[in-house]
Amino acid sequence: MLTRTDLQISMHPVSGSPPVRWRISEGLVPYEQAVAEMEREVAAIADGKADELVWLLEHPPLYTAGTSADASDLIEPDRFPVFSTGRGGEYTYHGPGQRVAYVMLDLKRRRQDVRAYVAALEELVIRTLDMMNVRGERREDRVGVWVRRPEKPALPDGSMAEDKIAALGIRLRRWVSFHGLSLNVDPDLSHFSGIVPCGISAYGVTSLVDLGLPVMMADVDMRLREAFEEVFGESVIENASA
Repeated sequence: MLTRTDLQISMHPVSGSPPVRWRISEGLVPYEQAVAEMEREVAAIADGKADELVWLLEHPPLYTAGTSADASDLIEPDRFPVFSTGRGGEYTYHGPGQRVAYVMLDLKRRRQDVRAYVAALEELVIRTLDMMNVRGERREDRVGVWVRRPEKPALPDGSMAEDKIAALGIRLRRWVSFHGLSLNVDPDLSHFSGIVPCGISAYGVTSLVDLGLPVMMADVDMRLREAFEEVFGESVIENASA
């Protein structure tokens, strides 16, 4: 069986498709508001009434539970609001300093292949990090993007320590994607201690600033868009109302 690494990661749309709308919201967007907006946008895209959309935003501190979440992985249930969500995966944290990208693409215009889509999202993050001289890597046994930490103590099995820098969680409706990815730019990493992130306790969590890169969110956004266009095709800036 092909691994995600082996898959062809290009997800460009069919010829003649309009560019993907690229939206950036200022401030902190409440989670429930974002989900309601995603629902509206995905329905419109599926009905052919709206072009595809990537929405970049930040949330106030919160935890979300994916469809595979184990209640025992919610260590501090009263620390931040907890939202059940229809995306795949387990518990994750969102908060200020983390760039969330909600990716709403019509895979009927691209490739109706969920594994290839997940690999393409990982590739988007890996290319974004590469532009900042950070080597992000995928792991076949755990979704997301990981950074090796040779300066940290080795794991109990003797392997090199690794930290997660980006989480992925997706859902499809009528072959239109929602949810997407979160890239840690400069969140409060202590906030992750209230959960077992993505159900994986053996590894840590890191951010660009934690790795010694004091980058601004706007700089990360520019690189995300450049990498997105390499993997998924053309985009066009849309003014956000949120």
